[in-house]
Amino acid sequence: MTNHPIVPSPEQVNKWFDDAVRLNSTPKYYIARQAALWSADQELNACCEWLQDPDLNVDTYKLRTVRRPKPPTLKEQALEALEVEDDAMPLRSLERSERFDTIRRALEALPND
Repeated sequence: MTNHPIVPSPEQVNKWFDDAVRLNSTPKYYIARQAALWSADQELNACCEWLQDPDLNVDTYKLRTVRRPKPPTLKEQALEALEVEDDAMPLRSLERSERFDTIRRALEALPND
């Protein structure tokens, strides 16, 4: 293997192997996934570092946000699940409607993580 800056170290691969065993996952698939994610992040970091050249006048935050969107928070997932469940019921009883509204208000009151 050539000496490339985006190749995980043997120590990193060993850690991924140990993690796979600990998580009772198939090591070759777990390691392949972790290596793909790790190398993609390395490439993104290198691009963002290069783009920080003041002469380029670009916003690396926007690049990072677009290329690595954050997964929805548990609160967002719960609100979406509640909305799907609510929409699935064509004729809701008043009691069910009140319970859904209570759950929705409680979820909306939680901080965004």
